[in-house]
Amino acid sequence: MAAPLTDLEKRKQISIRGIVGVENVAELKKGFNRHLHFTLVKDRNVATPRDYYFALAHTVRDHLVGRWIRTQQFYYETDPKRVYYLSLEFYMGRTLQNTMINLGLQNACDEAIYQLGLDMEDLEEMEEDAGLGNGGLGRLAACFLDSMATLGLAAYGYGIRYEYGIFNQKIKEGWQVEEADDWLRHGNPWEKARPEYMLPVHFYGRVEESKEGARWVDTQVVLAMPYDTPIPGYMNNTVNTMRLWSARAPNDFNLKDFNVGDYIQAVLDRNLAENISRVLYPNDNFFEGKALRLKQEYFVVAATLQDIIRRFKISKKGSTGPVSFDSFPEKVAIQLNDTHPAMAIPELMRVFVDVEKLDWDTAWAITKRTFAYTNHTVLPEALERWPVGLLETLLPRHLQIIYRINQGHLDGIRALFPGDLERIRRMSLIEEDGGKRVNMAHLCIVGSHAVNGVAEIHSNIIKNDVFREFSELEPDKFQNKTNGITPRRWLLLCNPGLAELIAEAIGEEYVKDLSQLQKLNELVNDDAFIRDVSNVKQDNKVKFSQYLEKEYKVNINLSSMFDVHVKRIHEYKRQLLNCLHIITMYNRIKKNPKAPFVPRTVIIGGKAAPGYHMAKKIIKLITAVGHVVNKDPVVGSKLKVIYLENYRVSLAEKGTIYYIYIYLENYRVSLAEKVIPATDLSEQISTAGTEASGTGNMKFMLNGALTIGTMDGANVEMAEEVGEENMFIFGMRVEDVAEMDVQGYDAVPYYNSIPELKQAVDQIQGGFFSPKQPELFKDVTNMLFNHDRFKVFADYEGYIKCQEKVSQLYQNPKEWTQMAIKNIAASGKFSSDRTITDYATEVWGVEPTDLKIPPPNEPRKALEETARVLTEK
Repeated sequence: MAAPLTDLEKRKQISIRGIVGVENVAELKKGFNRHLHFTLVKDRNVATPRDYYFALAHTVRDHLVGRWIRTQQFYYETDPKRVYYLSLEFYMGRTLQNTMINLGLQNACDEAIYQLGLDMEDLEEMEEDAGLGNGGLGRLAACFLDSMATLGLAAYGYGIRYEYGIFNQKIKEGWQVEEADDWLRHGNPWEKARPEYMLPVHFYGRVEESKEGARWVDTQVVLAMPYDTPIPGYMNNTVNTMRLWSARAPNDFNLKDFNVGDYIQAVLDRNLAENISRVLYPNDNFFEGKALRLKQEYFVVAATLQDIIRRFKISKKGSTGPVSFDSFPEKVAIQLNDTHPAMAIPELMRVFVDVEKLDWDTAWAITKRTFAYTNHTVLPEALERWPVGLLETLLPRHLQIIYRINQGHLDGIRALFPGDLERIRRMSLIEEDGGKRVNMAHLCIVGSHAVNGVAEIHSNIIKNDVFREFSELEPDKFQNKTNGITPRRWLLLCNPGLAELIAEAIGEEYVKDLSQLQKLNELVNDDAFIRDVSNVKQDNKVKFSQYLEKEYKVNINLSSMFDVHVKRIHEYKRQLLNCLHIITMYNRIKKNPKAPFVPRTVIIGGKAAPGYHMAKKIIKLITAVGHVVNKDPVVGSKLKVIYLENYRVSLAEKGTIYYIYIYLENYRVSLAEKVIPATDLSEQISTAGTEASGTGNMKFMLNGALTIGTMDGANVEMAEEVGEENMFIFGMRVEDVAEMDVQGYDAVPYYNSIPELKQAVDQIQGGFFSPKQPELFKDVTNMLFNHDRFKVFADYEGYIKCQEKVSQLYQNPKEWTQMAIKNIAASGKFSSDRTITDYATEVWGVEPTDLKIPPPNEPRKALEETARVLTEK
């Protein structure tokens, strides 16, 4: 059981985690017991740990509800421009602790739970991860919602309430095995179903032409049921809404079958409609034109746009007289998170033209001013291109609209470049090569007033390469919005020790203005501060080691460097390069067992998409390497490559190397919150020009880890902020990769000229790590030699030498910690608050505010007065 906070600890935590007041604690205990009794119908004799979690969650939710309602009242009074963030993924993770922090309730809840004789960490562990995303894109959406609420923007997240989120990953005999993520099986205390706002979504059918215009008829209807989740801002009483749609069959679905006596089949067929929101598609950066995925994409935008238009029509100032859509772009901003919600563009045109009877040109002008598009990938195989035949069957009216949009677009290009048929072919929304397909990225660019990449280098690539001809046509449309992370979850929540230490040093205002971390530069040479930062890091390593020991039955050398590589398993993220480094270290020890080495604990985690053969082989290779190394008597305890589920390691005396390679299965948000604060070295080693941004690199930087990486994604801007000398940069730059692509990449010369690389590859290829199946990794080595688009061998030597520099610096703890402090101080740019401020002012046309909404216990007049002040501003 956790010990109660000392007075010193409470004083340290007051500004960051909320005040512990006797009244607050008593009220929370009362609410907890009330919910245990009346909501869960249990008493302390029969309640389970999960019951206690639910009782606490409902108690904390009570503090949200009044603010949630009051926020909506405030928006009604002020009638602000509303921002709608459309995303097929929201990787929210756990909600309880984040909510307590943003409401300033954490310390009071800790004390209340302690007085009730319970352990807060145990209760927090009962919460399911809301894993409705595959990784970066979905987690970014979650960080953005937090920042939009913290900045006082009237913003809404819209997505799908998948019954099954990102799959659970198990490793069996070295292979990844997927299990369904039934995250709703125990219920979700944070959501509120809104059946009164259920909306119809149409599919299939045909288009009838008449004097009044086109009519989409004979459609199949699926109902969209909204579930609302509150999104609290940090200490400002703003609580915004994330609305996720769940598919429901209408009551008359297929009941014609009942007339022929097949009532059972009619009821069972309802599943066909409800499958739309059943499961999240795993992302392997390879587009597959699956009909169910297109249904999901249209389902979310069709329901969302109906909701947006309903809200626009009933807004306070728009409620008198007939509705005019002329002001729609002044009141509505819609951000498309990648191309997944791209069908929103033709859907809004359909509503304007077919339903609201606007003329085409007016509707198109409004639509373009409303939408903005964020691109998240430069990998050509990942860009969505939907077959025309599928669209024609599923959404016939939308295909007509896309054709008409394309006609107007191509007419403009013909006028500017008469006779340039190749340019017209390249810029068309419809691709003819290999079957007719709609290029969704082109649709997003043409249908939006702003297009952005998510890091400076990525934005330059899409502007100067991937979409060059579009940017030449409309240069002002293309922007950069470097991604960010929310400091509430990725510092206050996951690393309270560091958050409190920083607050003591520079004050607590940095939580809402991360640029203030620059003040830490004044403490880079302060021995006491260096010691404190080092102690916090060591405490986090101890805690994480305890977690590893409990979950994976492994002992960790606490004096070792924690070297972490956690992200999706994909060829471009180059876990293979890391694996080659492991083998090289093993071979060096075998060659000279008495040579000194710096202890390391290397932690790797990530999922391979279920259909991604090569990524699964990479996981198998990692575990196979571990199997061989662990059994080698020459290496003994100097080098351990451990797959934690199957091996227990006992570390021997101090002074020998412990290079432990841990494959963390089922990497998820809550696990990331444990790993990141304990990390010494962050691996960000993708091939230059392939990672759009990366936000994991920012989380590690903010928590005092040093980065080894290529000049790719946001690494480039991190180097600009902190200086390349305070990172471990290696490898080819974007221009080097481009030059190599022109000349043609040949892996063989690297293999022949670098003995350590040759030895490692020969071992993989010759079955050294798979003696019972010598050909097991033939696919991997064949790829590395013959079609490695990500040029692992080309960066191998630079990577190995850079790792040697890492080990050298780690032997000087003071210099290492000083560099870590410089990294923390330079991480202010990478707050999602800064990113959202940039979106707000440069894309959406709204202004962030630090105005606090009056809390629910203040009279309605206070709300109206605050609304008046904001309106006058």
